[in-house]
Amino acid sequence: MNWSFSIGDVRGTQIRVHATFFLLLAWVMAAAWLVEGPGAAIVNVVFIMAVFACVVLHELGHVTMARQFGVGTRDITLLPIGGLARLERIPEDPRQEILIALAGPAVNIVIWLILTVVLGASFSFNVLQSLEDPGLGFLERLAAVNLLLVLFNMIPAFPMDGGRVFRAVLAVFMDRVKATQLAAQAGQVMAFLFGFLGLTGGSPLLILIAIFIFFAAGAESSQAMLRDRAHGARARDAMITSFEALGPQDTMEAAAHAVLRTEQSEFPVVGPDRRFVGMLTRASILGASEAGHRTAPVSGAVTTGIPELRLDAPMDEVLDALASSDAPAVAITDRGGHFLGYITRENIGEWVILSRRLV
Repeated sequence: MNWSFSIGDVRGTQIRVHATFFLLLAWVMAAAWLVEGPGAAIVNVVFIMAVFACVVLHELGHVTMARQFGVGTRDITLLPIGGLARLERIPEDPRQEILIALAGPAVNIVIWLILTVVLGASFSFNVLQSLEDPGLGFLERLAAVNLLLVLFNMIPAFPMDGGRVFRAVLAVFMDRVKATQLAAQAGQVMAFLFGFLGLTGGSPLLILIAIFIFFAAGAESSQAMLRDRAHGARARDAMITSFEALGPQDTMEAAAHAVLRTEQSEFPVVGPDRRFVGMLTRASILGASEAGHRTAPVSGAVTTGIPELRLDAPMDEVLDALASSDAPAVAITDRGGHFLGYITRENIGEWVILSRRLV
C-alpha cells in the first residue's frame, strides 16, 4: 500500500504502518495536551499504541488461520481506522472463510478475558462512553476496546469480519458472486448509516470509517465478479502479444526512445535466447533520464522476480500472481520457457469488459 512502510516481519508477513497513522497519534496527543496537559497526552498516546497492538494481534489471528488452509498473507497495514491484512486469496470453501473471519474477533475475546479474568480489570459498559478519559483505568479501557472491536467487526456487512461470515453463509445457498453482492450492499448501507451518524454527531473518525467501508465493499464485489469471470479462462485469453521488447544490453536511451514511439507502460526485457529477464517500467526509464544515466544498460534498472506462467495457465493463477506481488505484470512463456507475452492489471480489466460484451 502506498504511503506505508515496514516496521517488522512476523513469520513472513510484513507489518506496515500507513503514514496517516501518525496523524492520528498527533491528533490524540494534541487534543489531550490542550485539555489535560502533557501527562494525559502521553497516557493517551501509549493507550492508542496498546490498542493498535491488539489490532495487530487481531489481524495475526486471521493470518494464522488462513495459513492452516494454505493461504498466505503478504502484509498487515495499520491505518487510523484499524488494520488491514492482505490475504493472497479468499478460500472458496465457505467453512474455511468463516473460520478465517472468526479468528480475528476470537483473539480479541482472548485478550479481553486475560485483561478481566487474569489481570483483574473491571468492566462496565459505561467505560465504552469515556474511552478517551485518561482518568479511567488503563486496563479497563483496553478491555473495553477489545470488546468493542469484537462487536464492531461482527457487524454482518463487508468488509468487516461479520460481513465475510454473512457472505460465506449466503454462499452455501446461492452463487458466490450473488452472495458477495448482497454482503457488499449491506456494507454500503451500513456505510451510509455510519456517515449519517458521523455528520450529525460531529465525528470525523466515523465519517472516515464510513468512506472506507463504502469503497471497500464495492471493491470486494468487483473482485468477486472478476474471479467468477476468470473461471474457465486461460492466460492466453488476456495476454498482450503486440509489444516492443528490449534486450539486456540496450541502453536507457534506447528505452527512452521506445517510450516515445509506443504507448507501453512496461517493456519486457528478453535475452537473445528468448528467455525472459525482467520488466522495465516507464517510471524507471524516466527516472534514469532525469538522473543522466541514459547510456547505462537497461539490465541495471530492470525489475526482476516477475511471476512467470505458461500459456495455458488458468486465469485464476494469473490473478493470484498479480495479487501476491508488486510486480507490474505476469510474464507468459511456452513449455520451453521462451517468452511469448505478458499480462498487466490494466489489461485484465480491459479483458473483463470486452469478455462481457462478447458473451
